[in-house]
Amino acid sequence: MKVIDSELDVFCDSLLLEDGLAANTLESYRRDLLQFGVWLHQERDQQSLLSASAADLTAFLAHRFRQHAKASSAARFLSAAKRFYRYHVLQGTLRADPSALVDAPKLIRPLPVSLSELAVENLLQAPDVDDTLGLRDRAMLEVLYATGLRVSELVGLTLDQLRLDMGVVQIIGKGSKERIVPLGEEALHWLQAYLLSARSLLLAAQPVAAVFLTQRGEGMTRQAFWYLIKRYALQAGIPQEHISPHT
Repeated sequence: MKVIDSELDVFCDSLLLEDGLAANTLESYRRDLLQFGVWLHQERDQQSLLSASAADLTAFLAHRFRQHAKASSAARFLSAAKRFYRYHVLQGTLRADPSALVDAPKLIRPLPVSLSELAVENLLQAPDVDDTLGLRDRAMLEVLYATGLRVSELVGLTLDQLRLDMGVVQIIGKGSKERIVPLGEEALHWLQAYLLSARSLLLAAQPVAAVFLTQRGEGMTRQAFWYLIKRYALQAGIPQEHISPHT
């Protein structure tokens, strides 16, 4: 751990001298990165933060979610990690930034800011999870809420983009840019429940790569999902003007 301690000393000194970060922020960064270093040492037998990969960062985030870490805590860790690895890329001690492909959990959810917490909960709980389609819809709403994916990214998810063992989804965005997005505990729970209990019942004769299927066994479309959101918003007592196609 001496190597990791030394790496953190140099990094924190740089933040203090060049960026003038507050002492409590520096302490939080150091603590989060040290926890990552301990995990790397124990789980990967690595002696340096500089040897970590994007997969290591993602696995550590999944580890923290399994320990019931809040999204704000995971986002703070990833903020520290991104600054740490960008610093070393600029210093020339790293050729590539392993954190560049990893997205932080969304702290601002892709639901209208005017909705109260109760309204959001009512919307998420509107689908009947004892029903095949309701379980699918609950999974879709939870994943959308937890990750901040675009609706087009959500309905376009394929099975090979899921990394459920690590609690993440792999997204290919504009310009074929790849990013890794943590799901969070609640979304992971409902997604697994849908995959185990409902998806096979929606499959038609031909196999389909799409994660979320319609009643006809085809991949979900943006228009169909938008209709579902409006229907559940009505059930939850949410005014239609508070819901948009970008929800």
